[in-house]
This record gives sequence, C-alpha cells and structure tokens, in this order.
Amino acid sequence: MKHISIVVPEGHTSLVNIEGAHQILTDVNTMLLEKGRAPLFHVQLVGISAIATQRKGLYTIAPDVLIDEVRKTDLIILPSLHGDQRQAIELNKKFLPWIIQQYNQGAEVASLCLGAFFLAATGLLNGKQCATHWKLAHDFRTMFPEVKLSDDKIITEENRLYTSGGAYSFLNLITYLIEKYAGHDIAVLAAKSYAIDIDRKTQSPFIIFQGQKNHNDDHIRNVQEFIEANYHEKLSVDLLSDKANIGRRSFERRFKKATGNSVIEYIQRVKIEAAKCDLETSRKNINEVVYDIGYTDSKSFRSVFKKVTGLTPVEYRNKYNRQILSVA
Repeated sequence: MKHISIVVPEGHTSLVNIEGAHQILTDVNTMLLEKGRAPLFHVQLVGISAIATQRKGLYTIAPDVLIDEVRKTDLIILPSLHGDQRQAIELNKKFLPWIIQQYNQGAEVASLCLGAFFLAATGLLNGKQCATHWKLAHDFRTMFPEVKLSDDKIITEENRLYTSGGAYSFLNLITYLIEKYAGHDIAVLAAKSYAIDIDRKTQSPFIIFQGQKNHNDDHIRNVQEFIEANYHEKLSVDLLSDKANIGRRSFERRFKKATGNSVIEYIQRVKIEAAKCDLETSRKNINEVVYDIGYTDSKSFRSVFKKVTGLTPVEYRNKYNRQILSVA
C-alpha cells in the first residue's frame, strides 16, 4: 500500500483541502474493493502537535500521527496556508526538514493552491515549474524568484513534485494522482462520484487581471492608472514614456521591473479585462466589444483574448454571461 501523509499545519489552513483530499483518497479504497481489487492507500493526517488549532480556535484537528512517527511515506500533500505566507511558513517551519528528508528518501510531494508557498520554502522547487492561485502570483515570484511559476496552469509535475492552481483546482490534482496510482478507470469513477471536471487544463479563464501597484515607482504607477482610465484609446510605448517624462528604454525597463509586465502586455491585459467585463454583462456583439476597448483589428483581438483566457470571446461570453445563460 502507498502511505499518504496529509499535512495538518498550524494556523489558518484550508480545511477543504485537508478533508477533501482525505475523503476522496480514502474512498478510492472502497471503489477498488467494489471492483474486486485490493485497497491501495493508507491515508494519515500528519502534524507537529497533538491538536492543531485552526481559524483562531474555531476548528481543531487531531492528526493521526506526528512527523516523528512517520519514518517513511510515499506521498506528502501540503494544503493551502492562508494569511501572511511568511508568517505561515515560520509557524510551520518544523515541517520543512521532515518534508525534505522524506523527499530525499523517495517520497513525492504535492502542494494544493497556496501550499506552493510552503513547498517552495523547502527549496525543492528551485529551478522547477510550479502553479499556485493566480491572485498571489506576484507575491510568489517576489518571495521565490528561483521557481518557474506558471500562473495559468491547473497542474504541474516535475521530479516527483506536484502543484495545483487556485482554490478547488486541487480536485484536479487529486484526480490526476489517483489516475497515476490506481489507473484511469478509478480516476474517472472518482471524478464522476465527486462531479470533478477532469478536462480542465488551465485556470486562465478565472484570472482577473489587477495591475501590480505595490511598488515605489510613482511615475510608473501614474502611467498604470492612465492606461486603466484610457484603455479605449490608442496607446503606445512612446506616448506613455513621454507622459512619464522618461526615455523609452529606461521607461520600459522600469515598467517591467515595477509591474512584472512589459508595457505592451500591460495594455493588452487591461483591454482584455475590459472586454471580459463587457462579454460578461452586455449583449454587445464581438465587433462592438473590440471597437469599445480600442482594438482596430478583430482578428488580433481574438488571438490575444484566446492566449490570455484560454477561450475564444464567444466561448467566454457563453460561459459567463448571465443574460445569455438565462436565454439558453
């Protein structure tokens, strides 16, 4: 049997990650028995104290075992830790050497959503790809510049390390691991039992672009605000660098450093975000949306929109527009 250690951190943790992973993986054993096959998983909650207090005492969890009692495990699952990530990591730093030791002994490690911060704190993700919740992508890159963050991915896998994207996309990673260990038929059965959409490949359709303004460059922040107020106009790098009264090359360098985006990327993302809002709330046709956000080439717009969201404008509207859904 494969020993699975679901970590129970201290502090403010995703109880859904812990209970969801525990329930689904335990149920896999039942599914296997019903098919005349032997149980596969020995699932345990693993902690650093006998009682883990959650949500300022609102909940408590009693782990099955403490880390000292787990000499060898096959898979470690790290749930999402909420709040200030540096504080959360500091509060749970006793787990880190144990995770590293188990990985060096052959264990696999999977982080769920913001659990990627905790996994990255071990250093095991350095130079490797990783996913996490798109809302904290900038914070993650700031804290762990050595990690290759793919903020559009639902799942990443590299060198026995797995990560998942935001929130409930952890279900996709759990299903992926079930398929790896128990086979495709059991993964499909689990997905059907828990109504998990196993076809999701990206979290791009869910990303809400919010320009990174948590920096100290006032000139660049003013330009960001100008772009966001005038996205429907024809904007160029030269126009914006002149407005900031900064030479073009220096302006582009400072803009990228401050926001994490090139100037052109930022303009595109602001325009696409405005288009998404139109597609979600209005009955405008695609050409009207294109015109209103300042695009002159509808083919170019469709290409950029698909690249950013993973969906065509029509697919996006059909998915999120309440008026369209109510008619359908």
